[in-house]
Amino acid sequence: MLETLVQGLLLGGLYTLFALGQSLMFGVMRLTNTAQGDFIILGAFAVIAGMSLTGGEAPWLVALAVLPVAFGFGYVLQRFVLNGTLGKDPLPSLVVTFGLSIVIQNLLLELFSADPRAIETGGLSTQGIALGDAMSLGVLPLVVLAVALAATGALQWLFARTALGRSFRAVSDDREIAELMGLNAKKVYALATAIAFVLIAIAGALQGMRTTVSPSDGPLLLLFAFEAVIIGGMGSFWGTLAGAMILGVTQQIGFRLDPGWGIWFGHIVFLAVLVLRPQGLFPRTRG
Repeated sequence: MLETLVQGLLLGGLYTLFALGQSLMFGVMRLTNTAQGDFIILGAFAVIAGMSLTGGEAPWLVALAVLPVAFGFGYVLQRFVLNGTLGKDPLPSLVVTFGLSIVIQNLLLELFSADPRAIETGGLSTQGIALGDAMSLGVLPLVVLAVALAATGALQWLFARTALGRSFRAVSDDREIAELMGLNAKKVYALATAIAFVLIAIAGALQGMRTTVSPSDGPLLLLFAFEAVIIGGMGSFWGTLAGAMILGVTQQIGFRLDPGWGIWFGHIVFLAVLVLRPQGLFPRTRG
């Protein structure tokens, strides 16, 4: 059971990265990005394409080079597309991001075919650290968990300790009053989405390093991200981390009981939280 718990926490680190961008966009703009999973896969294929241009060398450097591109893409997408869908009615943003999901999937199918791909890491994905005779921890999953913890802490610090974070909280709490105080809400929203897309690109790169990816994987990753956010509490970063850990551990327990039960166990926990505590276990507090 100790190994199951540890492996679940490592899996939860990956789910945290899937979900943080979603949590950020909802927390600031009340926007649910139904293309979240497909953008993660797009990030993975961006690294794969970059590696093909560089001869398959330096995957970490290629991944770092993708991050500023993701920042700019997120900023432009929010400023010129998604800002027009914001309002009290959530349907326009859901429809637009769903449309983006379809476009991304078909674009990737055209460019890369349906064959699964992976980002080569020079054997890092197979390296492990032995803990006694009974348990070994993969180096790459540990790296993923460390990045997830760092990203969660960095977002929490950004929101709590910086002027940009105060701007995010202001437009989230009351956009009209924030604009009366001199904030440009559209620009603030675009910056939030740009940061979310950096997180999405990181998640995509690490997903591609950890396992194979294909253009049709996006909806499943969206489901994991959405479940982690709902379990933890919408708009709460530490809640998202906790929700992802709970989801990862629950799935690992299911896999241990039966290989076909893992994903199903995660869905059961998600539904239970949705029924018993729809605001999530650790919802964001105002102020």
